[in-house]
Amino acid sequence: MGFFSFFSKEKKETLDKGLEKTKEGFFSKLARAVAGKSKVDDEVLDNLEEVLITSDVGVETTLKIIERIEERVARDKYTTTSELTGILRDEIASLLTENNTGDTMDFVLPEGIKKPYVIMVVGVNGVGKTTTIGKLAYQYKKAGYKVYLGAADTFRAAAVEQLVIWGERVGVPVIKQKMGSDPASVAYDTLNSAVANDADVVIIDTAGRLHNKINLMNELTKIKNVMKKIMPDAPQDIMLVLDGSTGQNAFEQAKQFSKATDITSLAVTKLDGTAKGGVVIGISDQFKIPVKYLGLGEGMEDLQPFNRAEFVDSLFKQVK
Repeated sequence: MGFFSFFSKEKKETLDKGLEKTKEGFFSKLARAVAGKSKVDDEVLDNLEEVLITSDVGVETTLKIIERIEERVARDKYTTTSELTGILRDEIASLLTENNTGDTMDFVLPEGIKKPYVIMVVGVNGVGKTTTIGKLAYQYKKAGYKVYLGAADTFRAAAVEQLVIWGERVGVPVIKQKMGSDPASVAYDTLNSAVANDADVVIIDTAGRLHNKINLMNELTKIKNVMKKIMPDAPQDIMLVLDGSTGQNAFEQAKQFSKATDITSLAVTKLDGTAKGGVVIGISDQFKIPVKYLGLGEGMEDLQPFNRAEFVDSLFKQVK
């Protein structure tokens, strides 16, 4: 089983490029916040609060960061505005460290797990859910694993077709049924086939609808329950895919899906096309769910494991 270098030069360049719009917006706002000021005072902190909120970090997380900076400024009474970026970087890094259980390994399955490793992917339509599944399948196959995909979003013909196209592109089997079939039945067939064929990874696509929360909850619970008949600990990961470009809407989706099922990981997509990358910080803090992957482009290689240190380094790279 291949284990690739954790953060290669190419990955760093992709991350830097993917966060460009976020950095441009964030640092131009930060420059205005401290303009004409030499010392960090209440006005600078008020301006910084506005910068963080308008960068989609979220109100609660922003207040937490400001409170920590206030404590540092109170201790070191003559903190200068030139030091503010470094302090802000430290506090964001420490917040991400506190709120995640550890960085995602580079498409390597957890040690000691019973195979196949089952990932059930949830999220509303349009967030890049099926594309994320295709990229995950590509990365796991590239790492030497045998991958099966299950097209359990049976309410949209486009979803099944898209997954089939990804399966052909990556070279992995896709288990599907006719439109309108019971999603749980598709999940059952997929896992059954994967077990019979000694697969390592199973990724199940689910319907991307935030309709009635009870219906959503019942549907996801049914999918989980039928898979448990084959494998009692399946699924080992319930991954929520969020579109980073939607900013605060991503928070609301995370809240709704967390109420509907036990989300165990997050993938944040479309960060390359938005200035709202701050949402990664807020979501990680507010939901205490590990961010596993970042979507940084359309290519199959453009899904990266989320590494907190590299994310903060890239976010603050433009300012010394």
